[in-house]
Amino acid sequence: MNPSFEEAFSRLEAILEKMNETGLELEEAIRLYEEADKLIGNCSEKLSTAEQRIETLIKKRTGEVEINESGLPKTEPFVQ
Repeated sequence: MNPSFEEAFSRLEAILEKMNETGLELEEAIRLYEEADKLIGNCSEKLSTAEQRIETLIKKRTGEVEINESGLPKTEPFVQ
């Protein structure tokens, strides 16, 4: 099971602290590096998915947010 973004990020921080310690054995450093690489890929994928879900509020020329028929702000998909 993939960890949540927050769990993965927290683990990455712990790995960084561990790798900054002196006296870390080479095999342990390699194992931590490989784990970190997987976590970074997981975080990157989650951020990409989140970015695709972001919607942009549509504003009128006056700067006011447009409202739809349901009384909610009009939105459009986020485009980079």
